[in-house]
Formats: sequence, C-alpha cells, structure tokens
Amino acid sequence: MSLFLNQEDGYYSLTPAGMAAFAALIVILVLLTAFLSKKENADGGKPKAFSARQLVFSSAALALGFITSYIKVIDMPWGGSVTLCSMLFVVLIGYWYGPKIGLTAGFAYGILQFLQGGGDFILSPMQVCMDYILAFASLGLSGFFSRKKNGLVKGYLLAILFRGLFHTIGGYLYWMEYMPESFPKSFAFLYPFAYNYAYLLVEALISIIMVTLPPVKNAMIRVKSMAAE
Repeated sequence: MSLFLNQEDGYYSLTPAGMAAFAALIVILVLLTAFLSKKENADGGKPKAFSARQLVFSSAALALGFITSYIKVIDMPWGGSVTLCSMLFVVLIGYWYGPKIGLTAGFAYGILQFLQGGGDFILSPMQVCMDYILAFASLGLSGFFSRKKNGLVKGYLLAILFRGLFHTIGGYLYWMEYMPESFPKSFAFLYPFAYNYAYLLVEALISIIMVTLPPVKNAMIRVKSMAAE
C-alpha cells in the first residue's frame, strides 16, 4: 500500500506512483470507450445521436434505479446498504445500448446520487469524483458486453468491480478515520475494501440470481429487443 499511498495522522494521500496508476486507470477507461465507439461505427456513416427511444428507456431505467436506491433491504454491519437491485437498472442501459450511452447514463446517475445525499458532506472535489462521478459512471461499463452471450451478467460483474474499486480508493484517501470500533484493528488496511465490496457483492448476488431465473431472463431479452426497436 505504501507504494501508492502515504499515511499521516489517519489521512491518506496519493504518492507519485499512485497518481500515475490513477491516471492510467482513467486513460484506460477512456480508450476502451473510444475503441468500442469506433468499432461500432466501422461500417461507415457518422455516429448517431441518442434516439428518442433510447432517451425514453434510459430515463425510465435511471428513474427506477434512483427510486430503488431509497429501498434498503439489508444494512451491512460495517456500513453500506444493499438496495432493491438499484444498480441493475443502471447497468441495463449499457446492456441495451453499449458503453457510450451506458457511461453517459452512469455519469448522470452519479450526479443524482450526489444530489440525493452526498452534497451534504464534501471532503474535497476529488472525493466527490471518486465516490460519485467515477464510481457510478462505472456502471455503464456493462456496455462492453452488450452483444456477448450472458452479457448482462458479465457486464454487471465488470460494472460493480469497477464501482467498488473507485469507492475503495476513495475510502483509503478520505474515510479511514471513520472506521467503526467493531472492525478488527489488525485488519484496518482492509476496511475500505471490506466496507464497499461487502454490500456491492451481496446486492450483485441477489441481482444475478434474479436475472438468471428463466422467466426473468426471457423478460430481459424481450425488453432489450423493445429498447432497440
């Protein structure tokens, strides 16, 4: 951890190596998105703007995701809550339309989440970026599997892994002093990882079980077909 982070009085800051790793991660995400967008338009013609159907379906999914983010079904012991599959609705947008629209929708969802509660407690612009902008935009990475077999499940897993990664980095940088007393002190270095991935993976497990049930899976296929028409 010392290679990427400095620690002083309970606070963390990025080392030059950490800053380079973070910059590389952002560049990789941008390049992947640009590459896929170029590949999608390789058949000629200009890139198309969002259609009315895409806007309607994306807006409906974002609204459902925002509403269900208020419905907490499990409160985790070290913090964080499992919601009523709120991430799934945002992930669906990338699954329907690919990473370009998916990342845009995830970015918009991050703004909504920030307005929902994050605006009351800001440690720094970078903290907001890590906890809201980048973390929730990552849900749009599901779009890289929009045309793959079992693309929804694969895209969902990729999306939550990256969302958890950004939350975890933010946790090391800004939230270590808020570690609860119940968390083992000898494993304090694992706290941001455990905090974030605990609730994310539980919600992922519930969502993946649900979408792999035959009736739900068939319904998802029909909805994707409707979204694309």
